[in-house]
Amino acid sequence: MKQKGIIMKLRKLCDKDAESMLEWMHDPAVNQFFRAHFAQMTMENARSFIRGGQSAAARHYAICDDEDAYQGTISLKDIDVENGTAEYAIVLRRQAQGKGYARFATREILRIAFEKLDLCKVYLNVWKENVHAVGFYEHMGFQREGEAREQIVLHGRRCNLLWYGMLRREYLRAFRE
Repeated sequence: MKQKGIIMKLRKLCDKDAESMLEWMHDPAVNQFFRAHFAQMTMENARSFIRGGQSAAARHYAICDDEDAYQGTISLKDIDVENGTAEYAIVLRRQAQGKGYARFATREILRIAFEKLDLCKVYLNVWKENVHAVGFYEHMGFQREGEAREQIVLHGRRCNLLWYGMLRREYLRAFRE
């Protein structure tokens, strides 16, 4: 798909992506809103994540440009076939932000979730203070379902998490009409 003059695609993660993954993992501006301690990740951690990229419980994809260069990762995690649900996650390298990669990849992962995996719901949670991400999720059609007060500790203080979800019928209405 072409967006903003750039051809974008999703593909399976591969070993050549590990170095670029480590770049965002070690970039405090990118990972400041994540609970995981990505700054401590090693090349072996990145490669291990890549090797586990496609399973019954998770689907992780590389978001790539027209030269097949890794720009970020988008995932469906904790896939629950019995209940038809999965958790959404996305991260982009700093250089890829603001270029339409997140919008493209989100549309694609939702298509995979609802049209290929036949899920009923995709959900996510986000730190309330991550206003950029909150705005993006709402723009993409995720519906706010609730707020977990003082749910996590980030940067030494208790923080609220917002929960969002998208149902298959909402996806069909927003993206297939």
